[in-house]
Amino acid sequence: MKKCRTCLLPATVPGSDIDADGICRPCREHKTSPAPAVSRQQFADDLERTLASVRNHAGSDYDCLVPFSGGKDSLYLLHRLKRDYGLRVLAYTCDIDLPSAAWSNIRTALQALDIDHLVYAPAPCFLAKLFAYLLRNQEARGAVYTVSYVYAPLFEGSAIRLAIEKNIPLILAGYSPGQPEPERMLYEFAPELIRAEDWTPPLLRQCGEFSEDELRHFYDPLSLPADTRFPRYLAPFHAWDYDQDAVMKAVVRLGLVKRRAHASPIVSNYPINWLMMYSDLRHFGYNPYTPEFSALIREGKASLGYWRIMAPVVDFMIRNRVLLGREVTRSMRWLGLQAEELVINQPRGAYDPPLLTRLASTGR
Repeated sequence: MKKCRTCLLPATVPGSDIDADGICRPCREHKTSPAPAVSRQQFADDLERTLASVRNHAGSDYDCLVPFSGGKDSLYLLHRLKRDYGLRVLAYTCDIDLPSAAWSNIRTALQALDIDHLVYAPAPCFLAKLFAYLLRNQEARGAVYTVSYVYAPLFEGSAIRLAIEKNIPLILAGYSPGQPEPERMLYEFAPELIRAEDWTPPLLRQCGEFSEDELRHFYDPLSLPADTRFPRYLAPFHAWDYDQDAVMKAVVRLGLVKRRAHASPIVSNYPINWLMMYSDLRHFGYNPYTPEFSALIREGKASLGYWRIMAPVVDFMIRNRVLLGREVTRSMRWLGLQAEELVINQPRGAYDPPLLTRLASTGR
């Protein structure tokens, strides 16, 4: 497959437009694009003020809540907040089929950093039903987008509820630059989303497949008392200098993982991701995470050499369902799915909350 020689973006990605010199359009535009209207320095300044203002927050045992998946970024974020900023941190894990490597990382880091930790595990039957429905009814952007942007609001919303319950003023997520899509969040979730929007995916409510009890897994601030105090929800890596390789090396050096391999995003990610990538490879011909990693390479935040080797290895494992790619088969058995049931049959945005769609259309 033809790829951009500077960022590895495949020619099959819409808009790649690789020229005769082997350079993709995003790389060409990156060299000439103007500075963003809101600079990273503004984010960094706001973050420093915010972290200082919440230290020893009155009325709570904690200054901040960190969604903690056991991946390299959330590991390093916990270290910085506890060691560099001296904050009282509560780590919070939403157990959505986490792999053993992630649990090993979680235990190792909590021991090393001496941080309190809570785990929330949605009912297994609900999770299986939800994932199976989404994979059978994918929106136009495919499996990774469909499933990720339903289960992410599931654990993001549960983190907001916990922060409200414990009077924690700040949630800090380990999203790297480019995560999630900028339309959903660029450094901070819009306050309107946290205060005034039901996060229940519209199609799940409309389809008639899910009960009201099941839909209550999703966050709905409209059901909360009028005097509720809502937290801010920030992504510090959107403000700080970020280097994927440096973060991977740091969590090993700091003793936050037992094995160097466990610092790799390939090993610690949710197992169902392998099935989602398998579906999108079938539909689109390229790995859906490639544009994200290509953007990090383009911006000097990830290693070209690392992904030149690992990207084809990952795709080989997925297509052939070998090694870590065996998770494709395991997940299909878990969900009772066949490959031909992995279907795109819903319009773009079918699961997006209406306010999110409006904010995206206005560039907010």
